[in-house]
Amino acid sequence: MAQPLRILIRADASRDIGVGHVKRCLSLGQALTDCGAEVTLLTRLRDVDTRSMAAQAGIACTALPDSDEAGGMVDAETTANHVARDRTDWVIVDHYGIDEQWHRRVAEAGARIAAIDDLADRPLDASVLIDQNEADHPSKYVSVLAASTPILGGPRFAMLSSAYADAPRWQASGSVRSIGIFMGGTDAAAMSEVALRACREHAGFEGPIEIATTSGNERLLVLRDLCEADPRTSLLVDAADLTRFFARHDLQIGAGGGATWERCCVGAPTLLLRCAPNQDAVIPALVRRGVVRTVAPTKDRDTVAVGDALRELMTDAKLRATLSRRSLDTVDGLGARRVALYLLADTLRVRPATPSDGQLLHAWRNHPSTREMSADTREIGMEEHLAWYTRALQDPSRSLLVAMIGAVPVGSIRFDRLTGGELEVSLYLDPALHGLRLGTRLLARGEQHMAARRGAPTEFIATVLDGNLGSRRLFASAGYRHIGDRWRKPAA
Repeated sequence: MAQPLRILIRADASRDIGVGHVKRCLSLGQALTDCGAEVTLLTRLRDVDTRSMAAQAGIACTALPDSDEAGGMVDAETTANHVARDRTDWVIVDHYGIDEQWHRRVAEAGARIAAIDDLADRPLDASVLIDQNEADHPSKYVSVLAASTPILGGPRFAMLSSAYADAPRWQASGSVRSIGIFMGGTDAAAMSEVALRACREHAGFEGPIEIATTSGNERLLVLRDLCEADPRTSLLVDAADLTRFFARHDLQIGAGGGATWERCCVGAPTLLLRCAPNQDAVIPALVRRGVVRTVAPTKDRDTVAVGDALRELMTDAKLRATLSRRSLDTVDGLGARRVALYLLADTLRVRPATPSDGQLLHAWRNHPSTREMSADTREIGMEEHLAWYTRALQDPSRSLLVAMIGAVPVGSIRFDRLTGGELEVSLYLDPALHGLRLGTRLLARGEQHMAARRGAPTEFIATVLDGNLGSRRLFASAGYRHIGDRWRKPAA
């Protein structure tokens, strides 16, 4: 069995920079682990306990002293030494203080670089860039990143904990019975207090308010005092995840950081407040799309302006429902898995399908995006599918394979032996996983599997609908030629 890929994550957390970089990286680390990789977090010891965060996520952690400048060449040399010693395959770096010089030095040690960024304010040199914010990404990075660098861009790649994919969703109510406030893990700008004052003093809200924060918040004692003085206000500290917190309140007030995507995934209607300059890459785009509400620029600390915005949301149930629906349409909770599968695409393998795969393949085949590109576009019932599936598994002229990355099934490929000895191929991916380089790997691994099984040169044939441009590009790139009404790949 092949050795698992080794992944090193370089990210820091502090009261100044917050915990968002480390938090999303640990979510990605968990997804990578689920897909069979070995993951280690390399982080500097500052005033936030990142080792405990990593332990809670089940990710190994190597701590660096806070004596050297993060992102400098000493940092790069230290990271490069870890890469060379452990034969690391990928380094994922999520740090605004790291640029192309660091990337190049670490890459020289033998690893590919995956850079997580959203500022585009410095030169970058990576094998792939991940920016989970909405933007015209090629234009955004045109002056700081090679044009050939793949970009995984947009909320489709929002790196959330796996808990969010199946988390409870927000349920609409005719009135706002309670409000949740989460202004980031460390809330360096003390915005929780601004939001609380706006609720009580200017929006006139008299119901329960719950403030979520972490023990890394310097003003934790102040928040405790405020909650003790107001029995209607409670404090939630160091929750393992905030899925239920976001779902249980009728309205949320939050910062425009990584938790924005968590609230979207749960469908919580939200008033976003700008707490740091990098949140300018998040808030305006979501406001334009009607996903969230905010206040006028420079009014984020103005409790009167915040209170006015809250009052509008409190009195308009239809608006809250609209924000919830558009939030749910923006984030599905599978972003970390998509990024992980992209990075691990080269480890894709195929295995023979088993009876237990039947329901999964039925769901993939019946998805609208799969049926649209199939010769038979009708939706097939489970009973009919399982009857066909049982026959297919027993048919000696047919080979049905499932593609796996680690323990995660990602697609299916079928080969039917024709009367002339050729093999006709058809394949489809999990519909949630398009655009991750997986189709190319699936086709190649399937062909290799069949060639090894037959022990002789094999000609492959495929039928592709004229409108299926993605499949046409796939087969063309794999050496198939369009001849007549078929795509053919001669025996090697």
